[in-house]
Parts: sequence; structure tokens; C-alpha cells
Amino acid sequence: MITLAWSLVILLFVVGMIGAVYPVLPGVLAIYAAFFLYGWLISFEPFGWVFWTTQTLIVLIIMVADYAVSAMGVKKFGGSKAAVIGSTIGLIVGPFVIPAFGLIIGPFLGAVIGEIIIGTKWQNAISAGIGSVIGFFASSAVKIVLQLAMIVLFLIWVF
Repeated sequence: MITLAWSLVILLFVVGMIGAVYPVLPGVLAIYAAFFLYGWLISFEPFGWVFWTTQTLIVLIIMVADYAVSAMGVKKFGGSKAAVIGSTIGLIVGPFVIPAFGLIIGPFLGAVIGEIIIGTKWQNAISAGIGSVIGFFASSAVKIVLQLAMIVLFLIWVF
């Protein structure tokens, strides 16, 4: 039973880390779910209120930072709210439409299309698209670091 439990926990960790760059997967929520799965299948004993408070704060920070960092990338390069919305839609739709490169092309095109719809010049729309890609990479880096911190904290508490 312990082997099965650890296999499932590790699987959720892997799904969570892939979700840091692939927005269709639950990412941080998969990692958070792994803690509950460990508790239900093995033991909640190692976890106290400090563990749960710390992990919950990290989850909330990741959720807020995910949107905020991406939006900052678009805004830094002159994009409007339309570019932020377009970039978000492109990030979700892109991987389905263009499987290999949709994670990069989707937000770029979404931001560009968002800007063009509101009447922005091509040059500025392209700049907003570049900002969306930079924002995506920055957001992914932040999520990877914080999600790894969650896993390391879990391992410290368990062992």
C-alpha cells in the first residue's frame, strides 16, 4: 500500500510540474492534492498547521502570480487589457490548435489579435505579443520555483 501511495504522490508531483508550463494540467493543485493523498493513504501525522498554512499560502501566491506576471509582461511591452485577455485565451487554446508550438504561438497571436481588434498599430500589437511570450516564460519560471519549494517542504516534513 505504501508503494502505491508513494507512486500516486510522485505521479501527482510530475503532473504538477508539467502543469507549470502546460496550462491545461492542474499544476499547483495536483501538488497540493498529493499532500492530501499522502495523508489519506499513509498518514496526516507529519503535517501540522504550519505545514498547511505555508503550503496554502504558496498555492495562493502561485495562482495570483501566474496571472499577474503574465499580464505584467504584456503591459511592459505596451499591451492593453485586450492583449492580456487575448494572450490568456491563446495560452489555453494554442496547445490544442498547434500541439508542438501552441504554448508560445498561442499567447503571442492572442495578444496580437487582441490589440488589432481594438485598433492598435501592427508594430505595437507585435510588441504586446512578444511581451506575452516573455510574460509566459517568466510566469512559468516563478511557478516552477514555487512548486519545487512546495515539494521540498513536503519532503522535509515527511522525512
